Amino acid sequence: MQLNQEVVFISGANRGLGLAFAREALARGAKKVYAGARKPESVTLAGVIPVKLDVTNEQDIAAVAAQCSDVTLLINNAGVAETGSFLSTASEAMLLRQLEVNVLGPLRLTRAFSPVLANNGGGAVINVLSVASWVTGPVLATYAATKSAAWSLTNALRQELAAQHTHVLGLHAGFIDTDLTTGLDVPKVSPQLIVTAAFDGLQQGAMQVLADDITKQVHQALSAYPQVYLVAAQQ
Repeated sequence: MQLNQEVVFISGANRGLGLAFAREALARGAKKVYAGARKPESVTLAGVIPVKLDVTNEQDIAAVAAQCSDVTLLINNAGVAETGSFLSTASEAMLLRQLEVNVLGPLRLTRAFSPVLANNGGGAVINVLSVASWVTGPVLATYAATKSAAWSLTNALRQELAAQHTHVLGLHAGFIDTDLTTGLDVPKVSPQLIVTAAFDGLQQGAMQVLADDITKQVHQALSAYPQVYLVAAQQ
């Protein structure tokens, strides 16, 4: 899929990676870009259509699917990350909050938009995943669990939506230089690099995009010995 003349819906499009997706979609000639955000007034990018969306609110999801009936590309970008290990007394609450956004959000949005995409020729879905889909540790333990679940969800949706000719792309990346990673002293890549890789991959028909070097290295090391996820878990 090329972006030229496509109609794009992006969740969490008011800042960070979502904002970069919106800018790049416009730059590549998208016919229309819907920018979903909890507070639509926070969407200030010229040329997009702000839409009220809380991905944990099923009424919001039903409303945007009805309102945006011309969408051909859904980008499940909205996400949250909390730090803390599974042995923390707050781990269950953290896990539930992140599951609502990082897993159930994409599931509900994709389920709501799948008839829309089918009616518009099939279209495509991009799910923003993470290198944390494969490796974890105490700092981002609960977040990584949700991204692992989102990866599995993506792979299942790809198979389920194939019959209606909807292409599903899983986008994996390491730490991106946005407010989501503020306070983390780690190497980061620019949002522009990630969205460029995602849209280039979509244009090429890729099912999975490894958007940066760390993601490619970890993916390659999954079959090495000792497996990278075992090493990472001990750090």
